[in-house]
Amino acid sequence: MPEYIAPVKEIKFTLTDVIEFSEVTALEIFQDASDDIIDAILNEGAKFANEVLSPINKVGDQEGAILTENGVKTASGFKQAYQSYSQNGWNSICANPEFGGQGLPETLGIAIMEMIDSANMAFSLCPILSASAIEAIETHGTDEQKSLYLEKLISGQWTGTMNLTEPQAGSDVGALTSKAHMQSDDSYLIEGQKIFITYGDHDMAENIIHLVLARLTNAPEGIRGISLFIIPKFLINQDGSLGERNDAHAVSLEHKMGIMASPTCVMAYGEHKSCVGYLLGEENKGIQAMFTMMNNARLNIGLQGIACSERAYQMALDYAKERLQGFSVKTKIKKAPIIDHPDVRRMLMTIKATTEAARALAYLNAKAIDLGRCHPDPDVSQKYKGLADLLTPLSKAYCTDLGVENSSLAMQIFGGMGYIEETGIAQIFRDARINPIYEGTNGIQAMDLVGRKLGLDDGKHWRNLLDEILVFAKNLPASDDFTSIKIQLEKVTHTTLKCAEWLLIEQKNNPSNALAGSVPFLRLISTAIGCYLMAKGALSARKRLDTGDQDQAFLQSKIITSRFYAEQIVPTVLSLEEAITSGDELFFAIDPEHMAF
Repeated sequence: MPEYIAPVKEIKFTLTDVIEFSEVTALEIFQDASDDIIDAILNEGAKFANEVLSPINKVGDQEGAILTENGVKTASGFKQAYQSYSQNGWNSICANPEFGGQGLPETLGIAIMEMIDSANMAFSLCPILSASAIEAIETHGTDEQKSLYLEKLISGQWTGTMNLTEPQAGSDVGALTSKAHMQSDDSYLIEGQKIFITYGDHDMAENIIHLVLARLTNAPEGIRGISLFIIPKFLINQDGSLGERNDAHAVSLEHKMGIMASPTCVMAYGEHKSCVGYLLGEENKGIQAMFTMMNNARLNIGLQGIACSERAYQMALDYAKERLQGFSVKTKIKKAPIIDHPDVRRMLMTIKATTEAARALAYLNAKAIDLGRCHPDPDVSQKYKGLADLLTPLSKAYCTDLGVENSSLAMQIFGGMGYIEETGIAQIFRDARINPIYEGTNGIQAMDLVGRKLGLDDGKHWRNLLDEILVFAKNLPASDDFTSIKIQLEKVTHTTLKCAEWLLIEQKNNPSNALAGSVPFLRLISTAIGCYLMAKGALSARKRLDTGDQDQAFLQSKIITSRFYAEQIVPTVLSLEEAITSGDELFFAIDPEHMAF
């Protein structure tokens, strides 16, 4: 498999020219994040991804993780890579300095994590889940819990997991049956089984801190009776040292389609009636605490979709330049590289344009999180919190759908060789397929968008964003480069506004109609925002060219790619208006008994 090369120039352009990261670094809390520091971090992150993680990506796919009598053994090189990852500070880059973190912006951390994801998606899942556990404990934990767990989680000495799913309780979390029994010392004995637990056991860190949903004795039914518990793999002594092994074990590993090196465990808690856990947050408020973890994870999973798109693009581009096949009607070469064929160019440009748009969307999401948390002006903070709420389901669903679509397109470029494992593109496709499924399926993200996010604050956040886009489109230059961008951006934004208003009314009057249109609407609004962000990049590129910037080929490509997105990607979603607003009648017109004959 060709090695991954982190696209540092692309990432930096997205940060500086598209989402205007300087608005984050201007905050006093991030005053140490100078341009020189950011450049150094991006370059070192790229070096680690390229040289340490990418070379063991295929090894991890071939070897996988193995369950032994002594627990899970990770693939060759993973333990050493994780130790290097932690020792070099990558695990602590955005964490709270009070507990040993570096306190850098989430937006910068997202940029680094994209490189980690692209280089080795199976590896990246471990720190992603740890970051979610850190946020949950910092948000909902007691001072004692923060003191006990955060420093070692942030350093990477310990890792974290998230335990929601049970065989009968997937998206319907409220159906879980795991039980928690309070003890005299305020600890709890936990009994239950969880499935699909990412890095539920491994040999990369000395301890694993499981965050587990369970129901207290006599708690209410459904999600209102769920609590969240901290369950360490090894119990922790008062001095912080590790004590005896807790009754929490991986009993099997799932046999999966992809991400083979990431141990997806079936976890048994309390097989011997001695699994000790500690309440995190309030009794029966576990679902709120768990959503703190899930919202963090959803953006990171969206980032994995972008990462799969990026790696697939690099591999397909290299192959298309080298593979000689057929006569090119464009170049008149008899045995031309396949990159000279129009359909191959169509596929490459589709991957390139949508990957850049998705990257900008996710980075804007991260910027909104930073400004929502840290801006000193309450009104500005509230504005960006609302924007982050709106963008999170888009980042998760749109970006992961593209990860699957684009890795499939890349495989198509490889032709028959793409279906052969040794070329490596099949691994990217297999790895990418999980992303639209976990951390809330993409259908659930669309339901959240239409059922909850459109109505927040009477729709203020999406209306403000779409109005901002229309003002921007109106002020685009009247030149050949921007004519089609302006036309298509205005079209897709007006269509999005119209559909959003219809969905808002239907959500009140006939929620099933609104949910029936939710998935195509998520694609529509994501594409509108993507077109806007691509246009911002193109406008910045034009200004830099006009002021004599010498990086002409790169900047010109930004304008061309933005035009491609506007002219080739946007028209594919304009027709979704009819599907969005047609309601659910045909969805339920055939009785389930008659859907197959």
